[in-house]
Amino acid sequence: TQSIVVQVGQCGNQIGSRFWDLALREHASVSRRGDFDDSLGTFFRQQPGEGQALKARAVLVDMEEGVVGELLKGRLRGVFDHSALITDVSGSGNNWAVGHCEYGLRHREALSESIRRCAEQCDCLQCFFLLHSMGGGTGSGLGTAILQLLRDQYPEVYRFVTAVYPSEDDDVITSPYNSVLAMRCLTDYADCVMPIDNACLAGIAQRVQDSGRTAAGSSAAAGAAAKDAKPFDAMNSIVANLLLNLTASARFSGTLNVDLNEISMNLVPFPRLHYLLAAQSPLSPALPPRRPDQAFNESFGKEAQLFSAEPRSHLYLACALLLRGRIDLSDVRRCVDRLGNRLAFADWNPDCWKIGHCAVPPAGQQFALLSLANNTAIGASLHLLGDRFSRLYKRRAHLHHYTQVDGFEAATFDSAFASLNDLREDYAALERRHAAGASAEPPLPRLKIAS
Repeated sequence: TQSIVVQVGQCGNQIGSRFWDLALREHASVSRRGDFDDSLGTFFRQQPGEGQALKARAVLVDMEEGVVGELLKGRLRGVFDHSALITDVSGSGNNWAVGHCEYGLRHREALSESIRRCAEQCDCLQCFFLLHSMGGGTGSGLGTAILQLLRDQYPEVYRFVTAVYPSEDDDVITSPYNSVLAMRCLTDYADCVMPIDNACLAGIAQRVQDSGRTAAGSSAAAGAAAKDAKPFDAMNSIVANLLLNLTASARFSGTLNVDLNEISMNLVPFPRLHYLLAAQSPLSPALPPRRPDQAFNESFGKEAQLFSAEPRSHLYLACALLLRGRIDLSDVRRCVDRLGNRLAFADWNPDCWKIGHCAVPPAGQQFALLSLANNTAIGASLHLLGDRFSRLYKRRAHLHHYTQVDGFEAATFDSAFASLNDLREDYAALERRHAAGASAEPPLPRLKIAS
């Protein structure tokens, strides 16, 4: 199967830049001869003609030319197909309405055509990966417009979204508006959303950097490499590794391969509750190797979470453990049994573990673990986002920047906030039912089987 990466805005394209770099390195470490095989074909295709050059299955979108222009000048410039680049010059001004309504309509035909060409070059298209931020205008606005386009034109293809949420001290004052407006689209149009918190990424990157300074293996060469690294490279690499670990089973062999459709099938019991909390161990290849029990403990701890949440204090609806590298499955079972006694699971899904094992470790590592949890802790985190939105909206601050955009209606704010509150209430209802015991009525409608 093949997947297409759609990277939108400055944040999405910076993450994409790290993803394609690390993906090429990973495949190079596996295939020393550089042969084009099925694993490489998941995210790359061969350009017909002399040399059979590799091309990424990617669509690059930004309403400013800066980041995309840097990619086209860098050493990966030959990987991207210029017909799949869509840029503008003025940007979205940190305004969801400009990105979604104005640019979404202006570039819809070009976006549709670029995505169609990429899709036609796939033998078996399984998934779209959408990378974007939630706080800016292009990422949140145009990113969700593209998500809606994918739902309309490719309803049978999975839509996995990696959305980077702004931190509380974000310097974009309208980021709460943009995030809540985008949330409605993520809830309605995505199959799975992996929310990422900027503050968590920054904290992890700082801890990795501090550990690297004190590690015995640090050297002058490593220091020079760090000096040459671009700003936010460490943070973007964390998200890129998340995507590589998520798709490892689709690209390489293993004893318990887990496909992307199994992630959606097993981890999303209710259609709207498709937000998955991600954590991984080790957090960086620069850190010392982890034993299986260390990796399990770390991936369920607060410091390894890529979104500001404490899943151990809330209810697990389902959880996937995706392992890579050398590990004995008996060790996995032992760790799962030990963790199961410490975590709260939904009574209708007590055996909520989905375990996958890919034999190929990440480049430069012996072992890695990615945890994806559908957990009600996301509701508490969304409560903070709702509060930030309310503080602005009660004063009607900056509303005129949105209402003056053609195609945007003021009522969209109310419907988006209502959607966020409904989502929070759905998670809260599940927690209340769990606290009340299994005899309580199910808070959400389940599928009905016709007799």
